[in-house]
Amino acid sequence: MRIRIVDAFTDRPFAGNPAGVLLLDAFPDDDRLQRVALEVNHSETAFAHRLPAGSEADWALRWFTPATEVAMCGHATLATAHVLHTTGGHEGPVRFATRSGVLTATPREDGTITLDFPTAPLTPVQTPAGVAEALGAEPRTVLDTGPDIGDLLVEVADEKTVRGLAPDLRALAAHSERGVIATARAEDPARGYDYVSRCFFPNVGIDEDPVTGSAHTALAPFWSERLGRPDLTGLQASSRSGRVRTELRGERTLLSGHAVTVIDGELLV
Repeated sequence: MRIRIVDAFTDRPFAGNPAGVLLLDAFPDDDRLQRVALEVNHSETAFAHRLPAGSEADWALRWFTPATEVAMCGHATLATAHVLHTTGGHEGPVRFATRSGVLTATPREDGTITLDFPTAPLTPVQTPAGVAEALGAEPRTVLDTGPDIGDLLVEVADEKTVRGLAPDLRALAAHSERGVIATARAEDPARGYDYVSRCFFPNVGIDEDPVTGSAHTALAPFWSERLGRPDLTGLQASSRSGRVRTELRGERTLLSGHAVTVIDGELLV
């Protein structure tokens, strides 16, 4: 099996979020997929195979962390679309059949790829006891992001607070299905982004995800309402960093970014 490592939501190598991408003839058993994802050991590895003509989508797509399969992943979808586009595996928009429905990825003339994802339903909740202590910051607003995302979205005081977080991940794991998205308004929008975030997902084996496309399906409606604009840019302030352009379209959110292939090799076993 040919395997590629792609840095997503960045236009330069060794930044953004790395994902493994394997294009297959068919999916092997789940145990093998999980073992490969563990061996790759990035936050997600994407497995895809072409579907027959006349299907609802062009390719079937699944995503695995080193610990489990997930229902939605933005950066590994972007990485898969990038591989298909740059290798001639598919021309133009590509439709992926996934656990979250049919997701479309469209290459643009500027070199970016735009993903069409469902907007996360946001429900305000009371701050759970212990979240402030586990996160290491006092929440201003806490929202549930729905079953597909499975996170708590936590707004904190400012960008400096987001960048300085050093959460107790074991304690944080008790408060959501996947993890916690911490966010704040950008200190200086002239730097080219409107809000910042960091994502901690201990329940799926990811202490901190470098750049999380799926989280931006919740961040987009949250910040679009507050800033009064449907088109925004989010900076995920991890050590690798990456930017996601978002466009809120009601029940759908468009996520746009670049991707770079950094490794192209072969799985020998």
